[in-house]
Amino acid sequence: MRSQKHKIDYSTSKLLIIGWREIVALPNLGISQIKVKIDTGARSSALHAFHLHKFQRDGQEMISFQVHPYQRDSKQTVTTEAKLLEHREVRNSGGEAQLRPVILTNVELGGKQWEIELTLTNRDVMGFRMLLGRQAVRDRFLVDPGKSFIQSRQHKEK
Repeated sequence: MRSQKHKIDYSTSKLLIIGWREIVALPNLGISQIKVKIDTGARSSALHAFHLHKFQRDGQEMISFQVHPYQRDSKQTVTTEAKLLEHREVRNSGGEAQLRPVILTNVELGGKQWEIELTLTNRDVMGFRMLLGRQAVRDRFLVDPGKSFIQSRQHKEK
């Protein structure tokens, strides 16, 4: 049973509706747009990342990595870094447990910006460079699985 804190009256809800796929920005990572699949079956969010390198800065554990933000485009690369929150065991789409680095970063969608936990993993063979899991959309949006790009800015992906 859900706590009262998360109880939503859908008949009077002011939550924005999002589609099963949207375009978001990750401003802290220098990514102005990336197509995401909204995956309410996944607890956590995941970003396609490669060339991961852990390092220390001012006593903080950091991680640098690269991202190909556009599907089917391995030429455009964003090199970025973030504070490493932890390593967490996550089950991938095949049910296999993986130990993944986790970062905190802001995500922007539908005129809203909020902080999410994001796991970093190689999603090269997956259809989407990023999954936005249920923890990231909970109490912020309602998902219409029959629609796409409801809240996305009118970007044409390269």
